[in-house]
Amino acid sequence: MFPACASWETFGVSANLRPATGQPTATYDSAFLKACRREPVPHTPVWFMRQAGRSLPEYHKVREGVPMLESCTRPELVAEITLQPVRRHGVDAAIYFSDIVVPLKAIGIDLDIKPGVGPVIEQPIRSRADLARLRDLTPEDVPFVTEAVGLLTAELGATPLIGFAGAPFTLAAYLIEGGPSRSYEHTKAMMYGDPELWADVLDRLADITAAFLKVQLDAGASAVQLFDSWAGALAPADYRRSVMPASAKVFDAVEEYGVPRIHFGVGTGELLGLMGEAGADVVGVDWRVPLDEAARRVGPGKALQGNLDPAVLFAPREAVEAKTREVLDAAAGLEGHVFNLGHGVMPHTDPDALTRLTEYVHTQTAR
Repeated sequence: MFPACASWETFGVSANLRPATGQPTATYDSAFLKACRREPVPHTPVWFMRQAGRSLPEYHKVREGVPMLESCTRPELVAEITLQPVRRHGVDAAIYFSDIVVPLKAIGIDLDIKPGVGPVIEQPIRSRADLARLRDLTPEDVPFVTEAVGLLTAELGATPLIGFAGAPFTLAAYLIEGGPSRSYEHTKAMMYGDPELWADVLDRLADITAAFLKVQLDAGASAVQLFDSWAGALAPADYRRSVMPASAKVFDAVEEYGVPRIHFGVGTGELLGLMGEAGADVVGVDWRVPLDEAARRVGPGKALQGNLDPAVLFAPREAVEAKTREVLDAAAGLEGHVFNLGHGVMPHTDPDALTRLTEYVHTQTAR
């Protein structure tokens, strides 16, 4: 496909780099990165969580017969899947195709992603003795990431690539529960009943997550998003005391790269201010809170990302445009806005609806 060590000049991209980020000028000046930095943009940038994946027929074709975790370790396959929605929808950013448990698998945690279930951990983390299994992650553990990002930055040109990782709390919830959960009883039992062990688990996971993001950034990613999928299960006081320090450690670890840091969780309306306080430059908002209200909760100095309800895309085109207009109107006074869904693309979403949505946002917000 492309040599991983190829330079930007090889592919006709200017080598004029911005010292603050190390990004080529064309990428640095993209609408997506400008919006993240709360700068004027030519149009509201658009990308979709889970845009690379299950809603696309071309994704199912290239993934046929390839287990999920294996697909995340094949550089050319990762690059192809990541690029598919950029080609099809014309979105303003690519999101690195991976899964939040990839770094855990890379350090030797015995796990698998079972179809229809999700990540399943063979031996959950339940005691202090289990901490030894959470060893440091090194670039040598994930050489496929470095290669895949190299392929992608060469192909994407001026389109930014967003690095991807799961937040410490969500990773801890999977590890402690042994798989997906609705009540998080084992997780909260440790958090409340053995706060020292809990803090040590999250601290280890923060180091692993930061290392995984650094591999992506060193290879050329232009931004990072931390997915705290299950943080909405927490009360604000518990988040501040028991979770925010670990998320802040991750954001602090990548601050030196000078790239936008995005923080997203589901059902986190009561946590939005704290998620920004943890160190995010951009706070992702799900569909439950209007963006103007989210801005009030987050406070000044942050861009927002979101937040069309993914289910709206199953409605007729006129309804999709009307609901999109509501999101854009609520975002009208924001310092910076990246249009996205309020959660990931649903599996049976019509890909053409996403293409039309991208075009509609671009047209409606062109300046």
